[in-house]
Amino acid sequence: MSDEFAGPATSGELADEQAAGLSQSVNVGLFEDGNLRSAEGRVPREALIRLHVNGLELARLMCSPYQLDRLALGFLRSEGIIRSMSDVRLVKVCPSQACVEVWLRDAGFELPGRPTLTSGCGGGLTFADLTAASDPLISDLRVTPWQLARLMRELLAMQPARGVHTAALAEGERLIVRASDVGRHNTLDRLWGYCLLEGLPTRDRILLSTGRISSEMLNKAARMAVPVVVSRTAPTGMSVALATAWDLTLVGYVRRASLSIYSGQQRVVEDEEAITDANS
Repeated sequence: MSDEFAGPATSGELADEQAAGLSQSVNVGLFEDGNLRSAEGRVPREALIRLHVNGLELARLMCSPYQLDRLALGFLRSEGIIRSMSDVRLVKVCPSQACVEVWLRDAGFELPGRPTLTSGCGGGLTFADLTAASDPLISDLRVTPWQLARLMRELLAMQPARGVHTAALAEGERLIVRASDVGRHNTLDRLWGYCLLEGLPTRDRILLSTGRISSEMLNKAARMAVPVVVSRTAPTGMSVALATAWDLTLVGYVRRASLSIYSGQQRVVEDEEAITDANS
């Protein structure tokens, strides 16, 4: 499996992820078995990153401070500011890790209008109009409940640290790329940034997330042309409405033997043999 850390999550790679910026060590008072003692704990790292495009400040993002080039590129792609790496002339992460400079081939880039503050943890924002009409997504992809449960179990088993969210793109029975961040919306941008850099398609993949699916996350999925969006927890009411309007399959509360389908039920079939014919 390809992911942001180049391979399955071994114990050594989890340490690398922590060193890269996902978590940090802190001193805590631990009450256990009736006794209070000092101990070492780990908490998610969080930082404010400024994103500049052609020298103009576009956004300030709260995120896990690592591999910021992928986060920045994915954010620009999900906002429609770039469509491919051919639109990008230069990406530079500042030595302080406090900003990312992106220079476009389009020298006439102008800042978009007022952003919308989203419900994403970590302080998400989007410049997209989430109320605008959009064409339904056409896809013949079919999945089974058992397939989604297996993929979700694999994703949860690979979650690198407590207190962070993880998302992945899957094809069939494989997780092909994953990403983690303190902000669940950032995980989707990181996925797309990785795919841009590696030339991987996102269309007709399965998107899995450990976090709640809110409207801005559903919008990112739609722009990725992902027909099936799966969460360990709940969607919001607006994301259900958008998924219904855009013909996306939205699945929540995935467990070993149960799940809830909020829209696009036609893509979820019980017969595992049926998906072979539908997806071929």
